Amino acid sequence: MNLTDQINEDIKTAMKAGEKDKLMALRDIKSKLLLEMTKEGGDGSVDDSKGMAILNKLYKQRVESIEIYKTQNRPDLAEEEQKQADVIAAYLPEQLTGEKLEAAVKEIIGQVGATSIADLGKVMGSANKALAGRADGKAISELVKKMLA
Repeated sequence: MNLTDQINEDIKTAMKAGEKDKLMALRDIKSKLLLEMTKEGGDGSVDDSKGMAILNKLYKQRVESIEIYKTQNRPDLAEEEQKQADVIAAYLPEQLTGEKLEAAVKEIIGQVGATSIADLGKVMGSANKALAGRADGKAISELVKKMLA
């Protein structure tokens, strides 16, 4: 079952269960997927990799909003954004952090044959493709720079 079908099924389930917060987040996801499907030059569908990219973007937006609301002392809004972020995170693959991310980046550096900071572009290109959706681009970049320095 592809991502769009899964979201549609989960919307039905959330409606039946009366889960308003989950339903709101799922409808937002569905609207973004529909926008992508109907985009000019599109083929009327969204493959799973593009769907994951959309979900990652939505999740990052929620996390940034949570931080803003916390700094503005608005815990009510931060809580609502957190609920939506939790729903979105359920559809994302497990995020690599710490040692797992470091091991994956070391492996990519070895595959590319990078030896200095001059090879940053080659490593980042491969790393972003290999780790798409499983790690934050900023975290990957910082780690690659640290390892090549």
